[in-house]
Amino acid sequence: MEAIRAESLVKTFGNVRALDGINLLIQPGELFFLIGASGCGKTTLLRCIAGLETPDGGSIHFGDRDVTAMPPHKREAAMVFQSYALWPHLTVGQNIAFGLEERRVPKPEIKRRVQETLEMVRLPGYGGRSIDQMSGGQQQRVSLARALVVKPKCLLLDEPLSNLDAQLRVEMRREIRRIVKDHGLTGIYVTHDQEEALAMADRIAVLTGGQIGQIGTPEEIYRDPRGAYVANFIGETNLVTGEVLETRDRFALVRTAAGSIAGRITDPDWTPIPGESVILSIRPEAWRLHKDTGENPVAGKIVDRTYLGQRIQYWIETAIGRQQAVAMNPHLSHDPGDESVVLHARHDDVVVLRS
Repeated sequence: MEAIRAESLVKTFGNVRALDGINLLIQPGELFFLIGASGCGKTTLLRCIAGLETPDGGSIHFGDRDVTAMPPHKREAAMVFQSYALWPHLTVGQNIAFGLEERRVPKPEIKRRVQETLEMVRLPGYGGRSIDQMSGGQQQRVSLARALVVKPKCLLLDEPLSNLDAQLRVEMRREIRRIVKDHGLTGIYVTHDQEEALAMADRIAVLTGGQIGQIGTPEEIYRDPRGAYVANFIGETNLVTGEVLETRDRFALVRTAAGSIAGRITDPDWTPIPGESVILSIRPEAWRLHKDTGENPVAGKIVDRTYLGQRIQYWIETAIGRQQAVAMNPHLSHDPGDESVVLHARHDDVVVLRS
């Protein structure tokens, strides 16, 4: 179990600055996620940490060791790729044993460790099977086992579940988190799947343009985004423009096309001034559909709905644009074309962001 630290990390490809002075500290035993839109630098950062790319500037430390110039096989980190990269001509056991054979581990020790690792990923007795006899989920477990059998201190995962169907992804989320926690590993996980990050991570870094937009727990990133990019990238949200009327105790009252709306200021380094343009972020589940009074009322009319089993998604046309709202009780349904409704959102559920 080791801490991983990146200091002022820079990586360029031609005229593209993929990493622009990244500073990051991942705690020992933490399952840490790197997320962001395509081209934001998350995979480049992971590959630099793994030793598959050499940074142009800055340093990388595993515990007290500076590993910036160290080859991958000496870093005591193992990587799991999006494409499982398994050899079809080898059995499951031979695939898992490959790294140990390269390290010239004695054969009895290889056999013992392969069996232990198969049990770790819940595939006991599968060592003699061929790869083409394994399902996608099983192949991903074999890929994990091959990484774990060398007993790494750090596990690096590059979109490992993207080739699996929805049900298998949910199952493998639990398995990967269990393995990291049960075996005292420090894990770094790259994904574009926001739900995956929220469900699995201890902490998340949201990258944009080669820089870190925000780091926090899943709840902090979701509930307290510090910018419109982070708010819009993590989950779904309604973004509303407005102008500050007044601020008080980290809350701001904002003039919008639908009237005044009050919300929280989440960036501790910023206090908007009256007259300043801002953006409000209001999550779909924060809007309540009522016909009576409540905080931050906005009148509108339902123009569309989607039934999703345990919830119903609505689109409501309002003076501040089309708003998405989610009702968690599907038995209390409204239909498009119903009489006008009034949306309400608690002040705590509205986030005020820099424009």
